[in-house]
Amino acid sequence: MAHEYGDLAYFRLGRQHVYLVSHPDLVREVLVNNQKNFTKSRVLQRARILLGEGLLTSEGQQHVRQRRLVQPAFHRERLAAYGSVMSEYAVRLRERWKAGVTVEVSEEMMRLTLSIVGRTLFSADIESAASEIGESMTTVLKMFRMLMMPFSEYIEKLPLPSIRRFEKARKHLDATIYGLIRERRESGRDAGDLLSMLLLAEDEENGRHMTDKQVRDEALTLLLAGHETTAQALTWTWYLLSQNTTAERNLHEEIDSVLEGRVPGFEDLPRLTYTEMVFAEALRLYPPAWAIGRKAKDDFELAEARIAGQSICILSPYVVHRDARWYPDPERFHPERWTPEARESRPKFSYFPFGGGSRVCIGERFAWMEGILTLAAVAQKWKLRLAPDQRVEPLPLITLRTKYGMRMMAEPR
Repeated sequence: MAHEYGDLAYFRLGRQHVYLVSHPDLVREVLVNNQKNFTKSRVLQRARILLGEGLLTSEGQQHVRQRRLVQPAFHRERLAAYGSVMSEYAVRLRERWKAGVTVEVSEEMMRLTLSIVGRTLFSADIESAASEIGESMTTVLKMFRMLMMPFSEYIEKLPLPSIRRFEKARKHLDATIYGLIRERRESGRDAGDLLSMLLLAEDEENGRHMTDKQVRDEALTLLLAGHETTAQALTWTWYLLSQNTTAERNLHEEIDSVLEGRVPGFEDLPRLTYTEMVFAEALRLYPPAWAIGRKAKDDFELAEARIAGQSICILSPYVVHRDARWYPDPERFHPERWTPEARESRPKFSYFPFGGGSRVCIGERFAWMEGILTLAAVAQKWKLRLAPDQRVEPLPLITLRTKYGMRMMAEPR
């Protein structure tokens, strides 16, 4: 549609007016300049079925208040401490692999990132439960296709097998989160992590603490959003490196030169520049948040077009990131696009894998650090090669997953 109809393409979904917004300047208009005129679209409104009124789904002053409450968990001094945990778990992962053995990389990355979020934000070792949590997450995400359909509010009340699987998965995720909350309340311990911040927080107006349900909504949002997106980004990164040996060789040379055999840490990030460029390029080609929806409150103008209130604007990083105007030979994996000079030559919103404006991903710096440290730690020891019979195709759910998994063979360096 973007190629055929241009930077502002109109279409309808039933009675719903929809606009595909594909120019960086127009993306800025929606996400930044006119952000107060928009709410989240139907996808995230329906996500309340799972996430409740968490940071991802809340609106207005509630969102502002909750974001202010959660923000300290992602301050620089805390990120420095998180770095050692990220490297520790990445090393633990790489030591489990055996030469010549085929691993399901998508599952391995999900387990890794879930363990990291559990430890850093909740001071909980949930590595042993990571597989079950990952399965529940997969079930929930697959159901969202159905939940986006017209009249799905009625369908979800029917005793269908898919609905039962969804309910079972949701109950399992709830049990995990409420178990962490109960354990922390009973201990009375202030671990200085996100969970403690949520439990100790007081409402500025009435001095009340958050209920278990409010804590659950925020905790589940950050647990799921905080591991799912980075896991998918890392999975696509390993695939892209396996198909581009020059970039892979450059990555290995930088890691060997900078680390000299050491485990990577927070202090190494400024020197792992090529590693960052590799991750940035993978996020360009396969952004986990592949489409962002916004619903207009009132009429407004965009590119000399009158957009009616209640219309949906879809902004797709996947589409914009593959636009030849900003990225020549856009399908090519080329980390050198991310030198400082190359970055400066492009419009700001030609690249927005973490969104923008006041709703920009709160964990963006966390995700960058996790991606870079994981790549460095694992690539110190292994090269990954795509299994001969592995089909590779994106699966656009809420995040951009791999339709057939990502089986790869571990080769020692």
